[in-house]
Amino acid sequence: MELNRRKFLGLTGTALGATALGKPGRAQAARAYQPPPDAYGCLVDLSVCVGCRKCEQACNQVNHLAEPERPFDDLTVLDAKRRPGPEAFTVINRHYTGRRDERNQLAPTFVKVQCMHCQDPACASACIVGALSKKPNGAVHYDVSKCIGCRYCMVACPFQIPAYEYHDPLTPRVRKCTFCFERISQEGGKPGCAQVCPVEAITFGKRSELIKLAKQKMADDPGRYQPTIYGEKEVGGTSWLYISREPFAKLGFQNLPQRPMPHLTETIQHGVFAYMWAPLSLFALLGGAMAVFNRRRDQGEGDK
Repeated sequence: MELNRRKFLGLTGTALGATALGKPGRAQAARAYQPPPDAYGCLVDLSVCVGCRKCEQACNQVNHLAEPERPFDDLTVLDAKRRPGPEAFTVINRHYTGRRDERNQLAPTFVKVQCMHCQDPACASACIVGALSKKPNGAVHYDVSKCIGCRYCMVACPFQIPAYEYHDPLTPRVRKCTFCFERISQEGGKPGCAQVCPVEAITFGKRSELIKLAKQKMADDPGRYQPTIYGEKEVGGTSWLYISREPFAKLGFQNLPQRPMPHLTETIQHGVFAYMWAPLSLFALLGGAMAVFNRRRDQGEGDK
Protein backbone atom coordinates (compact mmCIF):
# COMPACT_ATOMS: atom_id res chain seq x y z
CA MET A 1 0.00 0.00 0.00
CA GLU A 2 1.34 3.41 -0.90
CA LEU A 3 1.93 5.50 2.20
CA ASN A 4 2.06 9.17 1.32
CA ARG A 5 2.64 11.99 3.79
CA ARG A 6 -1.05 12.66 4.33
CA LYS A 7 -1.70 9.01 5.20
CA PHE A 8 1.37 9.04 7.43
CA LEU A 9 0.04 12.01 9.37
CA GLY A 10 -3.34 10.36 9.64
CA LEU A 11 -1.89 7.15 10.99
CA THR A 12 0.31 9.06 13.40
CA GLY A 13 -2.63 11.06 14.64
CA THR A 14 -4.73 7.94 15.09
CA ALA A 15 -1.99 6.15 16.97
CA LEU A 16 -1.24 9.02 19.32
CA GLY A 17 -4.63 10.64 19.52
CA ALA A 18 -5.85 8.58 22.43
CA THR A 19 -2.87 9.69 24.46
CA ALA A 20 -3.33 13.34 23.54
CA LEU A 21 -7.02 13.38 24.33
CA GLY A 22 -6.54 12.27 27.91
CA LYS A 23 -6.07 15.82 29.26
CA PRO A 24 -7.04 18.23 26.48
CA GLY A 25 -6.99 21.26 28.70
CA ARG A 26 -3.32 20.88 29.57
CA ALA A 27 -2.32 20.07 25.99
CA GLN A 28 -4.16 22.95 24.36
CA ALA A 29 -3.06 25.49 26.93
CA ALA A 30 0.53 25.16 25.72
CA ARG A 31 -0.29 26.66 22.30
CA ALA A 32 -0.33 30.46 22.13
CA TYR A 33 0.79 31.16 18.54
CA GLN A 34 -0.80 34.13 16.79
CA PRO A 35 -0.37 34.67 13.02
CA PRO A 36 1.05 38.04 11.90
CA PRO A 37 -1.89 40.48 11.90
CA ASP A 38 -0.96 42.50 8.81
CA ALA A 39 0.93 40.11 6.57
CA TYR A 40 1.38 40.42 2.83
CA GLY A 41 -0.22 37.99 0.42
CA CYS A 42 -0.88 37.26 -3.24
CA LEU A 43 -4.28 36.86 -4.85
CA VAL A 44 -4.34 34.64 -7.95
CA ASP A 45 -7.29 35.08 -10.30
CA LEU A 46 -7.40 31.76 -12.15
CA SER A 47 -9.96 33.11 -14.60
CA VAL A 48 -7.29 35.50 -15.91
CA CYS A 49 -4.14 33.34 -16.02
CA VAL A 50 -3.11 32.38 -19.56
CA GLY A 51 -0.40 29.86 -18.62
CA CYS A 52 2.47 31.79 -20.21
CA ARG A 53 4.99 30.61 -17.57
CA LYS A 54 6.45 34.09 -17.20
CA CYS A 55 6.04 33.69 -13.43
CA GLU A 56 8.13 30.52 -13.54
CA GLN A 57 10.86 32.32 -15.44
CA ALA A 58 10.87 35.30 -13.07
CA CYS A 59 11.07 32.97 -10.06
CA ASN A 60 14.00 31.17 -11.66
CA GLN A 61 15.88 34.41 -12.21
CA VAL A 62 15.12 36.01 -8.85
CA ASN A 63 16.21 32.91 -6.94
CA HIS A 64 19.21 32.17 -9.18
CA LEU A 65 18.02 28.66 -9.98
CA ALA A 66 19.49 26.42 -12.65
CA GLU A 67 18.11 26.74 -16.15
CA PRO A 68 15.46 24.09 -16.88
CA GLU A 69 16.05 21.41 -19.48
CA ARG A 70 13.25 22.85 -21.61
CA PRO A 71 12.98 26.64 -22.02
CA PHE A 72 10.22 28.65 -20.42
CA ASP A 73 8.60 29.42 -23.76
CA ASP A 74 8.09 25.70 -24.38
CA LEU A 75 4.45 25.26 -23.35
CA THR A 76 4.45 21.52 -24.09
CA VAL A 77 5.58 21.02 -20.49
CA LEU A 78 1.97 21.81 -19.57
CA ASP A 79 0.96 18.44 -21.02
CA ALA A 80 1.98 16.76 -17.77
CA LYS A 81 1.23 17.71 -14.17
CA ARG A 82 4.28 18.98 -12.30
CA ARG A 83 5.21 19.76 -8.73
CA PRO A 84 7.60 22.39 -7.36
CA GLY A 85 11.05 21.03 -6.61
CA PRO A 86 14.61 22.06 -5.70
CA GLU A 87 15.11 23.72 -9.10
CA ALA A 88 11.59 25.08 -9.62
CA PHE A 89 9.95 26.87 -6.71
CA THR A 90 6.74 27.40 -8.69
CA VAL A 91 5.08 25.64 -11.62
CA ILE A 92 2.00 26.16 -13.77
CA ASN A 93 -0.31 23.23 -14.40
CA ARG A 94 -3.07 23.04 -16.99
CA HIS A 95 -6.46 21.55 -16.13
CA TYR A 96 -9.42 20.69 -18.31
CA THR A 97 -12.65 20.53 -16.36
CA GLY A 98 -15.08 20.15 -19.25
CA ARG A 99 -15.77 23.85 -19.63
CA ARG A 100 -16.01 25.00 -23.25
CA ASP A 101 -15.21 28.39 -24.70
CA GLU A 102 -17.19 30.46 -27.18
CA ARG A 103 -15.90 28.24 -30.03
CA ASN A 104 -17.14 25.14 -28.22
CA GLN A 105 -13.57 24.05 -27.57
CA LEU A 106 -12.43 22.65 -24.24
CA ALA A 107 -11.12 25.60 -22.28
CA PRO A 108 -8.05 25.13 -20.05
CA THR A 109 -7.57 26.59 -16.61
CA PHE A 110 -4.03 27.26 -15.48
CA VAL A 111 -3.08 26.88 -11.83
CA LYS A 112 0.07 28.29 -10.28
CA VAL A 113 1.52 26.02 -7.57
CA GLN A 114 4.02 27.10 -4.90
CA CYS A 115 4.43 27.25 -1.13
CA MET A 116 1.21 28.70 0.27
CA HIS A 117 2.99 30.46 3.16
CA CYS A 118 0.41 29.41 5.74
CA GLN A 119 -0.61 31.85 8.43
CA ASP A 120 0.11 29.16 11.01
CA PRO A 121 2.62 26.96 9.16
CA ALA A 122 2.85 23.30 10.06
CA CYS A 123 6.39 23.16 8.67
CA ALA A 124 7.59 25.80 11.14
CA SER A 125 5.77 24.07 13.96
CA ALA A 126 7.40 20.75 13.08
CA CYS A 127 10.91 22.20 12.69
CA ILE A 128 12.79 21.24 15.84
CA VAL A 129 15.63 23.76 15.34
CA GLY A 130 13.69 26.83 14.21
CA ALA A 131 15.02 26.80 10.65
CA LEU A 132 11.54 27.66 9.38
CA SER A 133 9.61 30.58 10.79
CA LYS A 134 6.65 32.77 9.88
CA LYS A 135 7.79 36.36 9.40
CA PRO A 136 5.65 39.45 10.08
CA ASN A 137 5.57 40.24 6.35
CA GLY A 138 3.90 36.89 5.66
CA ALA A 139 6.79 34.82 4.33
CA VAL A 140 7.56 31.41 5.78
CA HIS A 141 11.33 31.91 5.89
CA TYR A 142 13.96 29.18 5.71
CA ASP A 143 17.30 29.64 7.52
CA VAL A 144 19.71 27.13 6.02
CA SER A 145 22.29 27.78 8.78
CA LYS A 146 19.92 26.19 11.33
CA CYS A 147 18.62 23.29 9.25
CA ILE A 148 19.81 19.82 10.25
CA GLY A 149 18.11 18.04 7.36
CA CYS A 150 15.56 16.11 9.43
CA ARG A 151 12.88 16.84 6.80
CA TYR A 152 10.05 16.90 9.34
CA CYS A 153 8.82 19.97 7.45
CA MET A 154 8.24 17.80 4.38
CA VAL A 155 6.09 15.43 6.41
CA ALA A 156 4.15 18.19 8.12
CA CYS A 157 3.27 20.35 5.10
CA PRO A 158 -0.38 19.74 4.12
CA PHE A 159 0.42 20.97 0.60
CA GLN A 160 3.46 18.70 0.20
CA ILE A 161 5.67 21.57 -0.96
CA PRO A 162 9.12 21.52 0.69
CA ALA A 163 11.64 19.66 -1.47
CA TYR A 164 15.04 18.33 -0.49
CA GLU A 165 18.27 18.41 -2.42
CA TYR A 166 18.89 14.67 -2.39
CA HIS A 167 21.36 15.10 -5.23
CA ASP A 168 23.69 17.10 -2.97
CA PRO A 169 25.33 14.75 -0.42
CA LEU A 170 27.42 17.46 1.27
CA THR A 171 25.24 20.53 1.77
CA PRO A 172 21.65 19.57 0.97
CA ARG A 173 18.97 22.15 1.63
CA VAL A 174 15.21 22.23 1.95
CA ARG A 175 13.91 24.17 -1.03
CA LYS A 176 10.64 25.98 -1.58
CA CYS A 177 9.15 29.32 -2.63
CA THR A 178 10.72 32.11 -0.56
CA PHE A 179 7.87 34.59 -1.19
CA CYS A 180 10.81 36.74 -2.36
CA PHE A 181 11.45 37.57 1.29
CA GLU A 182 14.23 40.08 0.63
CA ARG A 183 12.23 41.84 -2.10
CA ILE A 184 9.01 42.25 -0.13
CA SER A 185 11.00 43.39 2.93
CA GLN A 186 11.86 46.52 0.96
CA GLU A 187 9.47 49.42 0.42
CA GLY A 188 7.43 48.79 -2.73
CA GLY A 189 9.00 45.39 -3.35
CA LYS A 190 6.97 42.61 -4.95
CA PRO A 191 7.54 38.90 -5.54
CA GLY A 192 9.12 38.35 -8.94
CA CYS A 193 6.14 36.35 -10.21
CA ALA A 194 3.62 39.03 -9.24
CA GLN A 195 5.70 41.79 -10.78
CA VAL A 196 6.16 40.08 -14.14
CA CYS A 197 2.66 38.65 -14.74
CA PRO A 198 1.61 40.20 -18.10
CA VAL A 199 -2.13 39.77 -17.49
CA GLU A 200 -2.11 40.79 -13.80
CA ALA A 201 -3.45 37.44 -12.70
CA ILE A 202 -1.38 37.82 -9.51
CA THR A 203 -2.07 40.74 -7.19
CA PHE A 204 0.35 41.44 -4.32
CA GLY A 205 -0.66 43.38 -1.23
CA LYS A 206 -1.81 43.12 2.34
CA ARG A 207 -3.67 39.88 2.87
CA SER A 208 -6.64 41.60 4.48
CA GLU A 209 -6.98 43.93 1.47
CA LEU A 210 -6.66 41.04 -0.98
CA ILE A 211 -9.56 39.25 0.68
CA LYS A 212 -11.65 42.40 0.29
CA LEU A 213 -10.60 42.65 -3.36
CA ALA A 214 -11.51 39.03 -4.01
CA LYS A 215 -14.94 39.45 -2.45
CA GLN A 216 -15.50 42.62 -4.45
CA LYS A 217 -14.63 40.80 -7.68
CA MET A 218 -17.06 38.02 -6.83
CA ALA A 219 -19.79 40.53 -5.95
CA ASP A 220 -19.26 42.52 -9.17
CA ASP A 221 -19.36 39.41 -11.38
CA PRO A 222 -21.04 36.58 -9.47
CA GLY A 223 -21.47 34.46 -12.61
CA ARG A 224 -17.73 34.45 -13.22
CA TYR A 225 -16.46 33.15 -9.88
CA GLN A 226 -17.04 30.38 -7.38
CA PRO A 227 -18.25 31.85 -4.07
CA THR A 228 -15.10 30.74 -2.26
CA ILE A 229 -11.63 32.17 -1.73
CA TYR A 230 -9.24 29.26 -1.50
CA GLY A 231 -6.70 29.99 1.22
CA GLU A 232 -8.86 32.36 3.22
CA LYS A 233 -9.65 29.70 5.81
CA GLU A 234 -7.92 26.47 4.76
CA VAL A 235 -5.55 25.28 7.53
CA GLY A 236 -6.10 28.58 9.32
CA GLY A 237 -5.49 30.70 6.22
CA THR A 238 -2.60 31.13 3.81
CA SER A 239 -0.77 34.10 2.33
CA TRP A 240 -1.55 32.83 -1.18
CA LEU A 241 -5.21 33.19 -2.09
CA TYR A 242 -7.10 31.99 -5.17
CA ILE A 243 -10.38 32.79 -6.86
CA SER A 244 -11.71 30.69 -9.72
CA ARG A 245 -14.61 30.33 -12.10
CA GLU A 246 -14.51 26.55 -11.64
CA PRO A 247 -14.71 24.38 -8.51
CA PHE A 248 -11.34 24.13 -6.83
CA ALA A 249 -11.72 20.39 -6.41
CA LYS A 250 -11.53 20.04 -10.21
CA LEU A 251 -8.32 22.05 -10.34
CA GLY A 252 -6.16 19.94 -8.05
CA PHE A 253 -6.82 21.91 -4.85
CA GLN A 254 -7.07 19.79 -1.72
CA ASN A 255 -10.07 19.87 0.56
CA LEU A 256 -8.40 20.79 3.84
CA PRO A 257 -9.80 21.60 7.28
CA GLN A 258 -10.01 25.18 8.52
CA ARG A 259 -8.17 24.34 11.68
CA PRO A 260 -4.41 25.08 11.49
CA MET A 261 -2.46 21.84 11.28
CA PRO A 262 -0.21 22.72 14.27
CA HIS A 263 -3.32 22.71 16.45
CA LEU A 264 -3.45 18.96 15.82
CA THR A 265 0.24 18.11 15.73
CA GLU A 266 1.23 20.20 18.75
CA THR A 267 -1.69 18.88 20.74
CA ILE A 268 -0.39 15.39 20.01
CA GLN A 269 3.16 16.40 20.94
CA HIS A 270 2.11 17.97 24.21
CA GLY A 271 -0.09 14.99 24.97
CA VAL A 272 2.81 12.62 24.40
CA PHE A 273 5.14 14.64 26.59
CA ALA A 274 2.47 15.04 29.25
CA TYR A 275 2.29 11.27 29.49
CA MET A 276 6.04 10.71 29.19
CA TRP A 277 5.91 9.11 32.62
CA ALA A 278 4.43 6.03 30.95
CA PRO A 279 7.37 5.16 28.65
CA LEU A 280 9.81 6.20 31.37
CA SER A 281 8.15 3.81 33.80
CA LEU A 282 8.33 1.08 31.19
CA PHE A 283 12.03 1.66 30.66
CA ALA A 284 12.60 1.67 34.45
CA LEU A 285 10.70 -1.62 34.79
CA LEU A 286 12.64 -3.26 31.98
CA GLY A 287 15.91 -1.95 33.37
CA GLY A 288 15.12 -3.33 36.82
CA ALA A 289 14.18 -6.71 35.38
CA MET A 290 17.41 -6.80 33.42
CA ALA A 291 19.44 -5.97 36.54
CA VAL A 292 17.77 -8.75 38.55
CA PHE A 293 18.31 -11.23 35.72
CA ASN A 294 21.99 -10.32 35.40
CA ARG A 295 22.54 -10.56 39.17
CA ARG A 296 20.95 -14.02 39.36
CA ARG A 297 22.96 -15.15 36.33
CA ASP A 298 26.18 -13.94 37.94
CA GLN A 299 25.30 -15.66 41.21
CA GLY A 300 24.54 -18.90 39.39
CA GLU A 301 27.85 -18.82 37.54
CA GLY A 302 29.65 -18.11 40.83
CA ASP A 303 28.06 -21.18 42.52
CA LYS A 304 29.33 -23.49 39.78
